Amino acid sequence: MDLNRRPRLATAWLGGCSGCHMSFLDLDERLIDLAAAADICYSPLMDIKEFPEAVDIALVEGAVANEDHLRDLRTIRARSKTLIAFGDCAVTGNVTAMRNLFPLENILEAAYGDPAVVRALSAPPDPVPRLLGRVLRLHDVVEVDWYLPGCPPSADSIFEIITAVLAGKKPPGGRKFGC
Repeated sequence: MDLNRRPRLATAWLGGCSGCHMSFLDLDERLIDLAAAADICYSPLMDIKEFPEAVDIALVEGAVANEDHLRDLRTIRARSKTLIAFGDCAVTGNVTAMRNLFPLENILEAAYGDPAVVRALSAPPDPVPRLLGRVLRLHDVVEVDWYLPGCPPSADSIFEIITAVLAGKKPPGGRKFGC
């Protein structure tokens, strides 16, 4: 890492409810502390379309449910030093993965009823991303460095894991995959 630049922090939201990002916003005044310690360079709350290069910490919320999520997660991993699976959806798929219990076509048919709509959704036109046959957990697709549990994780635990990783320490309560 370039010693002349501040660490870069990013957050991303894939398939899920956005509750983890709501908890992130619950940091309240501690967001000012984070802004003093790191540049927040990417978030769903910002109007930035492409994930930046050289991110030190990326918190990724949600499961991988469509082709865009798959592409985005691979880009995030390639451009991030540390990836934190942020909340239960990121590691279990949680509610998003409930559709894994049934064939995708059956779910679309039950939801929309019209076979023409089901065919259209099975091969959607641009810019609608194609749904994956199964919802995937983050670690099914890329290497994950830390997992922050919770649905959603508390603001306190979010702050603790970010500040620990920024300081080069093992996060309290954080769990490394494979340990």
